[in-house]
Amino acid sequence: MSRIGRVERVTKESKVLVEIDLDGTGTTEITTGVPFYDHMLDAFGKHGAFDLTVRASGDVHIDVHHTVEDVAIVLGQAILQALGDKRGIRRFGDAWIPMDESLAHAVVDVSGRPFSVHSGEPDVMHGFVVGGHYPTVLNRHVFDSLAFHGHLALHVRVEAGRDPHHVTEAEFKAVGRALRAAVEPDGRITGIASTKGTL
Repeated sequence: MSRIGRVERVTKESKVLVEIDLDGTGTTEITTGVPFYDHMLDAFGKHGAFDLTVRASGDVHIDVHHTVEDVAIVLGQAILQALGDKRGIRRFGDAWIPMDESLAHAVVDVSGRPFSVHSGEPDVMHGFVVGGHYPTVLNRHVFDSLAFHGHLALHVRVEAGRDPHHVTEAEFKAVGRALRAAVEPDGRITGIASTKGTL
């Protein structure tokens, strides 16, 4: 059974298409008009071993915020679609990722109950812009949008870090690895990994 999600969203601010195969090999094709965000989504796909296509265009001449947010929304929706009834998955996953001086921890519960906790980023992240176009203050917004629209409980913690590039990259890789573990089939589970019988 293929676990592929494909969602398209068009607004006055952006046009976004996301396709994700949860059982892929990490093949990515990312174009958002925000180069550093492309790099982060590429890392998310490769470390999640997801085949991921993202094609987005938006009003980045005004601010990258709309495009970044809308891509995260659609990515969450595509993940939710790909998961189907969530039968036979592990449900929980976590990952620790070092990136030189930075260390990020991500924990995912494919719970069906959206929640996002994001903590520990150094203060420099609040006013830093990577490559002159990606404000790292958007990281929290990306993870909040992904969790809400993917119906995930997502915790992302930065345990150490100075360089905003390294901190951000560790976070995206950690989320990709944690989600990979959570959505993987578990041969010991034939139904839904919940006492409620649904996720």
